[in-house]
Amino acid sequence: MTHNSNLYDSDEKLVFDLNKIKEVDCVIVDKVYAQYQCRECFTSIEAEIGTGTFSSIRFGPGFIVPDSLRIDNIPNKPNFKRARFIVRIPYQVILADGTIIEDNLPDIFKDIILFMPEARDEFQFNIVIETSSKVLGQPVVMDDRVVFAVGVFIIVKVVGRVQLLIPTFGFCPEPPPCQDFIQDDICKDFDKHPFPVFFPLQYGDLLEDD
Repeated sequence: MTHNSNLYDSDEKLVFDLNKIKEVDCVIVDKVYAQYQCRECFTSIEAEIGTGTFSSIRFGPGFIVPDSLRIDNIPNKPNFKRARFIVRIPYQVILADGTIIEDNLPDIFKDIILFMPEARDEFQFNIVIETSSKVLGQPVVMDDRVVFAVGVFIIVKVVGRVQLLIPTFGFCPEPPPCQDFIQDDICKDFDKHPFPVFFPLQYGDLLEDD
């Protein structure tokens, strides 16, 4: 495979000309049949930090607790299912000395309706979630613990593996060369600085400046 630099713009992003579609391919992909958004807010989460100095909080990706997912039919509502599951979101409290305290937000219990079209027994739908968690307001340190509020955005997806027919441009081209990180040479700029005046100006020199 030869590298075609014409496929990349100045920002090294691929640029496509729809008139140059080469063929139509059948690919196996995870198709999102339906997706829904929901949110949760926790007004007061407490984490013990002992005698440490609080620095920051970061969150891990949420997940469906194993064995908590239950999907049931809904009478008189074909192609829709009732889904019940528990969402768990881990978080870390980071102290000034680098110590990490790990815990989970309170479990989030979901009982929602999802579009899941009827399918053969062998076809499997997967319920996938994505989360975005943020600290709301300013964490407050009280004695040996930190208290904070958290807002959680959740996207619930119904995913099934299918074959799709799509137009393609052929195989991916070779990527552009990587750019090595080069540390700035502070001495290089220093070499360009004008030489300073070593001694105080004389009286006559000062008068000339006026």
